[in-house]
Amino acid sequence: MSTRPAAVAVLPAEPGVYRFRDEAGRALYIGRAGNLRRRVSSYWGDLRDRPRLRRMVPQVAGIEALVCASEHEAAWLERNLLEHRKPRWNRARGGQELPVYIRLDATPGAPRLDPVFGVEPRPEVRFFGPYLGSRKVRAAVSALNRCYPLVYTASRLRGAERDLAATRGVDAGDRERLVANIAAVLERSDEAVPTAMELLRVRRDEAAAGLRFEIAAAVQDEIEGLTWVVAPQRATVEGAGDLKMSVRQSGLALHLEINNGRLRQWKQEAHLGADRVVDAPEGWAAFLERNAVLAAELGSPVRAAQL
Repeated sequence: MSTRPAAVAVLPAEPGVYRFRDEAGRALYIGRAGNLRRRVSSYWGDLRDRPRLRRMVPQVAGIEALVCASEHEAAWLERNLLEHRKPRWNRARGGQELPVYIRLDATPGAPRLDPVFGVEPRPEVRFFGPYLGSRKVRAAVSALNRCYPLVYTASRLRGAERDLAATRGVDAGDRERLVANIAAVLERSDEAVPTAMELLRVRRDEAAAGLRFEIAAAVQDEIEGLTWVVAPQRATVEGAGDLKMSVRQSGLALHLEINNGRLRQWKQEAHLGADRVVDAPEGWAAFLERNAVLAAELGSPVRAAQL
């Protein structure tokens, strides 16, 4: 087993994407992590059941990383980078998760909230996303339906449906309110998200106190799914345009490029000029500076081709 690089200890215990390079600067592998330090460190642990990685690790001469705002953002960034160009040791171009949207249909006759794999604009229908991970998105939809039972506000309900609507304390007059509540959560409102999370925690704890452990576990899955969906992520933004950004700091230049709303290119190189941030719009400057500092702490960049 090769010795764990000292740079691993520099990595933060935060979500992000990491990249390994060989001595010639070629990208070997791109991955993502909920905890960068723990995940990258694992490559220098027991890999007896990972023969492919055992062959790759001795070739690692440099470690690069971008800290992300959430695991969801890291998932999108990994996918975008791999779709743009796949390093030798990655198995697949892109990721395993499929992009998923959430459809909010406020049609009076049949209002609903459900996950879908495509967008078909129609009156009274809004789409949110895209998100990665259909299982997590389904759990998030289930969470929102539990908190805001929109389907029971339809203008035409049958007998059993009317009984269920009465049990949940809603009718057609609540439709606009529930639509607004759901939209506010999916728009990541600072007030709506904590309110929905608290509703879910109360229902989970009530189920557990009543020894309904399967229900409590299901609600916990919903909490995790909703947390994934509402987490901040800018690596893929529907309808956004193109953008090039860079920061020069601590002897290193970090360049990022967004194409059609997707952060697809990440390059870093040695830079001997003055430190300054270039072409960084509001909201991105802190991200660039943070990751430029991390890049410098990880060590001098190897001769790196763009990826």
